[in-house]
Amino acid sequence: MAETEPVLVTGAGGGVGGVGRQVVAMLRRRGLAVRAMVHHDDERADALRALGAEVVAGDLTRPTDVAAALDGVRRMYFSMSVAPSYLEAAATVATVARAEGDLEALVSISQMTVSQMDVLSTAESHHQRLHWLAEQILGWSGLPMVYVRPTIFLESPLFTTLAARSVADDGTIRLPFGKGCTSPIASVDVARVVAAVLTDPAPYIGRVLELTGPRSQDMNGVAAAYSRALGRPVTYVDVPPQAWAEEVVEHAGLGAHVEEHVTTMARLHRENRYDRLTGTVLEVTGEPAESVEEFVAQHRDLYTA
Repeated sequence: MAETEPVLVTGAGGGVGGVGRQVVAMLRRRGLAVRAMVHHDDERADALRALGAEVVAGDLTRPTDVAAALDGVRRMYFSMSVAPSYLEAAATVATVARAEGDLEALVSISQMTVSQMDVLSTAESHHQRLHWLAEQILGWSGLPMVYVRPTIFLESPLFTTLAARSVADDGTIRLPFGKGCTSPIASVDVARVVAAVLTDPAPYIGRVLELTGPRSQDMNGVAAAYSRALGRPVTYVDVPPQAWAEEVVEHAGLGAHVEEHVTTMARLHRENRYDRLTGTVLEVTGEPAESVEEFVAQHRDLYTA
């Protein structure tokens, strides 16, 4: 790839964990030209410019905006926040890239739950269904795809904002996960994988990269990791799902679409759907994924009263 050909990174301004923003920074450190697509030209766009990225503002559901962002691009990372318009955005990207683009690699991020779904799956959240459908459309497009499917993010509200207050107040993690195991991953590890693929995509075209943290464990194990990181006792309290949804999630201001997604993820944890473990982060980047303990230690202030 010529150094003047920019890598297009969508969703660069936001999203849980800011994977897109981190990908921009990593690619720039490698000396690659980057075009960062944001929804709004605000202070987050200014921060991307400070990294040396070209910034374009646009709407992924608007074909003309996508075509303009793709001009001169050979490699692209498609990402978008949890929103009802996700499927329309994916279909727009697929159709415009096929008709107007000249891509040698399109990296798309969804979530590992998609690996457990099929055409008749109905147990997942509406957004997980949108992710599954989007991957079908991207696959049908014939574009040179790489699918990245991380498990739940350590930056997810389930492990941060929705759990932080009780961790700070009384040293408990109150979630309705039951005995289900989980292998959350830090957004920086997802970004490292995406950046590595965008730097040298050829070995990964057509592959599905499932990403997890370094360990799958139940919430007692997660609580023990919090304890070690914070230097004080933290225990897991299994709470009834309906009570948790009504008392915690409904008051978190997440919006109906995200709220349904979060409560479904909690239910799927209780059903042990997140008991997954892969070594893909190490395989692609040469370094292991960050542990729960390492993540919490880096974000101690979040769990302090």
